[in-house]
Amino acid sequence: MAGLVYLVLLLALTGHSNAASYCLCKDGLSDAALQKSLDYACGAGADCTQILQNGACYQPNTVKDHCSYAVNSYYQKKGQTAGSCDFSGTATVSANPPSSVASGCVYPASARLVLDGRTSKFLALVSKSLKKD
Repeated sequence: MAGLVYLVLLLALTGHSNAASYCLCKDGLSDAALQKSLDYACGAGADCTQILQNGACYQPNTVKDHCSYAVNSYYQKKGQTAGSCDFSGTATVSANPPSSVASGCVYPASARLVLDGRTSKFLALVSKSLKKD
């Protein structure tokens, strides 16, 4: 138990929170490629209710804007894990939400805790020692 308390204290002292990150569809791609990513994200767990007609994020009604909302929802639901914002090269991570967001539309985002290499190694050692107990 003392190890767990120490771990939490260590995280509070060494980790830092990055600004929010978003997954957005790239410019200059065909609507067909973007639609494929949109369909995949919505079918794989993204919350796409806000981009349905009359949803808060329906406008602007473009494939690219709907694609960005869907892939971002998927990315956030997957905890911003590596590879969860690729979509066969149609999307990329951004520190900023899209600029063309309708009033009332909120893109979900959460900050990420970033640990340096020393902290990550330490956490691995602590985890290993806790498993022995």
